[in-house]
Amino acid sequence: PPLRGSGAMDLAYVCEWEKKPKSNHCPSIPLVCAWSCRNLIAFTTDLKNEEEKDLTHMVHIIDTEHPWDVYSVNSGHAEVITCLEWDQSGSRLLSADADGHIKCWSMTDHLANSWENTVGSLVEGDPVVALSWLHNGVKLALHVEKSGASNFGEKFSRVKFSPSLTLFGGKPMEGWIAVTISGLVTVSLLKPNGQVLTSTESLCRLRCRVALADVAFTGGGNIVVATSDGSSTSPVQFYKVCVSVVNEKCKIDTEILPSLFMRCTTDPARKDKYPAITHLKFLARDMSEQVLLCASNQNSSIVECWSLRKEGLPVNNIFQQISPVVGDKQPMILKWRILSATNDLDRVSAVALPKLPISLTNTDLKVANDTKFFPGLGLALAFHDGSVHIVHRLSLQMMAVFYGSSSQRPGDEQAIKRQRTAGPLVHFKAMQLSWTSLALAGIDSHGKLSMLRISPSMGHVLDMNMSLRHLLFLLEYCMVTGYDWWDILLHVQPNMVQNLVEKLHEEYMRQNAALQQV
Repeated sequence: PPLRGSGAMDLAYVCEWEKKPKSNHCPSIPLVCAWSCRNLIAFTTDLKNEEEKDLTHMVHIIDTEHPWDVYSVNSGHAEVITCLEWDQSGSRLLSADADGHIKCWSMTDHLANSWENTVGSLVEGDPVVALSWLHNGVKLALHVEKSGASNFGEKFSRVKFSPSLTLFGGKPMEGWIAVTISGLVTVSLLKPNGQVLTSTESLCRLRCRVALADVAFTGGGNIVVATSDGSSTSPVQFYKVCVSVVNEKCKIDTEILPSLFMRCTTDPARKDKYPAITHLKFLARDMSEQVLLCASNQNSSIVECWSLRKEGLPVNNIFQQISPVVGDKQPMILKWRILSATNDLDRVSAVALPKLPISLTNTDLKVANDTKFFPGLGLALAFHDGSVHIVHRLSLQMMAVFYGSSSQRPGDEQAIKRQRTAGPLVHFKAMQLSWTSLALAGIDSHGKLSMLRISPSMGHVLDMNMSLRHLLFLLEYCMVTGYDWWDILLHVQPNMVQNLVEKLHEEYMRQNAALQQV
């Protein structure tokens, strides 16, 4: 029987390189990719050029609409590129390498095939493990519950969120933050006059190796950094980072937050089964209170989702009698609690998180489930056997599955035979979801880029009206944000076009004049 959700993902296209001899492949290199709101994808590959003995560290950029045109930038990085990050507007790209160099690339004349590196920063010889633009304070929430409302302001509400740093007059200051392998945090601020202010501090007094890290932001304008030394027997550490400008200098203050141990390390049945933490990600850039962790051994992995909650501290009766209770308030502490965990899985090779800022209230989740609207609710896990699963971001329950060319479908005898004869399986080493979560790009261990379509209903068959409503909701979101909507058009059948155009026009005409102008 076909698996539930097996019609949810299919291959849109694959970008192949001109045939290169096998010897040019450096499989040990980590790959990275980043997807911008303009639907440009920047990625690295592990292919060597014929003429050159060394790897040239290229950044490849494709427009998802014209994937046959790859624009390759010689990054000038001397070491392997470890991070790529687009800014909110999709016009600038940060790249960082294993030598501590960070470069900021911008488009010349708004051309996707012309890039220049104007500014950057450096932490000499210290590989960068995490990188992010500072938050500009713009945060929307999509309310699925209100998807039928006529007012865009109700469907896509602005969330009160402070920028990481503001200039005089409340304008957000631009810049980036990075974490290095030796436990340093470095922040660079871009002044309006083009100057760069950089400052570097230790995350904590006892510096230790950071194998994995991620960065998220709080509504109050703080930055949260999560780190792991790569061993599942060590705690995952969290730090609050505050950035300020004092006397024309960038100042960084850090504070230790509660840490956690992965549950699989305390579970007697799995105690030493998963020695390494291989993935550590906040569930969203602006959700510092939820984190996704993956622990692995050579052949298998387990994934856990944790949440930071305020909890009352039980106070012993003795103390309650001595001190008069101030307003009967229980002291509160922050504590990490596990939300969900998977069973033992095949070994995870890459993780991709949704960028669509879907509201996660109980009502919104219920309406999403009732109307089968799932964009933004699933995250993608790629496995070493070439398959990809989409799992729910809160429950980690399977929502959809895609079998790669080499992965084994249940009850597929041929695949078992293929596995024995073939060499290492082709799998995704890096993956990114599009901004509406309707497409997924993966870079595999042969440097190929595959584009997968993900159905908004995860393969559930809907009536035409509902399908249109889903696509309309996302098209309106792109209108409000100015994001490119190529990934939505992947799902528009020819017989929907007329209908969608009319409905979109109708919805647009309902908005007030000021919003129409925007």
